[in-house]
Amino acid sequence: MAIPFNATGLWPSANYGDAPKYASGVRGKVFVDPEDRDILRELAERFARLAVRPEEAEKRELWFAHNDLRSRRPLVLVDPENGWNELVTPESIRCAGELARRWEMVLRKELFWGEQIKDDKPLEALFEVGYTYTDSEWGVPEDYHGGNAGQSYTWEGKIHGPEDVAKISTPVIEIDSETTQETLALAGELFGGILTVGQRGIWWWSLGMTWDLARLVGLEKMLYLMYDNPSMLHEIMGRLRDGYMAKLDFLQQHRLLYLNNHHAYVGSGGIGYTRELPRHAIDGTGVQTSDMWCLTESQETVGVSPEQFEEFVFRYQYPIQERFGLNCYGCCEPLQSRWHVVKRIPRLRRVSVSPWADQRKMAEMLQDDYVYSRKPAPSFLAVPHIDEDVVRADIRETLEITKGCVVELIMKDNHTLGHNPDNIVRWVRIAREEIDKGSFG
Repeated sequence: MAIPFNATGLWPSANYGDAPKYASGVRGKVFVDPEDRDILRELAERFARLAVRPEEAEKRELWFAHNDLRSRRPLVLVDPENGWNELVTPESIRCAGELARRWEMVLRKELFWGEQIKDDKPLEALFEVGYTYTDSEWGVPEDYHGGNAGQSYTWEGKIHGPEDVAKISTPVIEIDSETTQETLALAGELFGGILTVGQRGIWWWSLGMTWDLARLVGLEKMLYLMYDNPSMLHEIMGRLRDGYMAKLDFLQQHRLLYLNNHHAYVGSGGIGYTRELPRHAIDGTGVQTSDMWCLTESQETVGVSPEQFEEFVFRYQYPIQERFGLNCYGCCEPLQSRWHVVKRIPRLRRVSVSPWADQRKMAEMLQDDYVYSRKPAPSFLAVPHIDEDVVRADIRETLEITKGCVVELIMKDNHTLGHNPDNIVRWVRIAREEIDKGSFG
């Protein structure tokens, strides 16, 4: 299914709605009326003042040291995802035009981060516009049922038997250059002199492939295929691997890749600041995949054995992982049982430790050789008022277990914040207080 999309999005909450600094795809007239321009410029000026604070530069240096494994002080980051709907409500948006409202949401999220949340996310005085484009994906659309207003849904995969596998096609990206350039020009006209306006495409969140697989065949059938028809499953995974490799080649050859070694969200939690990338001089060749961070994961196979994971998933992920300069692995799936496989990823740097992981085993496995990307349970914040004693005990347990590790505390996957914005603000304050009690260099 080809859908219009604009690729700018620094944070994975783009998968759930508009992300911070996310300028959604534009169709039709690219326009912001004078009243909305005044509102947006006022917000941009306020944001720009925050972004030049000395602490923003200090936070950048913290991430450089953290990602390069030179610091033992844990960092704190939140991405409220669907919880943004309760932090920046539709009623708080003052602009009237559709595009202006989207851009206002972008700016208000940044302001809320800088004025209320106050985690370790540095504010950058940037406004980045992506590409308006269509992506054919795999050429096999699913039938979805439910899902209204962010609720649960089911879907029907269209790949039923070996005869259907040939329907899977390589993704084709088509850029709407005219709309893209008009949107970039409008942003430059509107924010020029206040924020640095630029263009940057974000073309994927994860290259793990098993979400694509589950969409094509259905989640339950995906698991049965490992026993009932392994050859069919191997053929599908080969097509997905080759499709992503071709997509990466296309983006690289057409100079559509952008560095993510700075303020970009990387992995399933973390910010990309590192001096280890790019791997080569960015000159006439443009950005290569070897200059970038990459995320792969396989949450959909959480219930399969390490042997099945290696046979049906990892062997197909590996050629993609080999292309990138630094790799992240994992999201919600616990990794301790398949770590002996995952640790073979070349240049692996950031490893997810989900709420379902064995923290102690993961600490023993990762030590200070990788970033220990801890994801506390978002359920702590999904109530009208958080239990601060429980939150404090949870964070303290992680900090005690991970002494000597390179740790980040990432609060994400929030579907609700209990309709209380103070929940996430208090979680950050508690995390900082517990970190300050420790002896971290």
